[in-house]
Amino acid sequence: MWFSRPENTKPLALLIFFFTFIGIVVYVYGSKKRSAELEAHRDIPFLDEKQDMKDKQ
Repeated sequence: MWFSRPENTKPLALLIFFFTFIGIVVYVYGSKKRSAELEAHRDIPFLDEKQDMKDKQ
């Protein structure tokens, strides 16, 4: 089989991962609404720290 040889499988895997990455990037940044929503969610891990700082004061 042609895909059982590493010299054939590596470029195929590279193409699969590359197009998957491009698809994710297009999905995330393709829509302004979705992009703005995801940007709003980026600070979620730090919200607990802000709340803890308010509680300590």
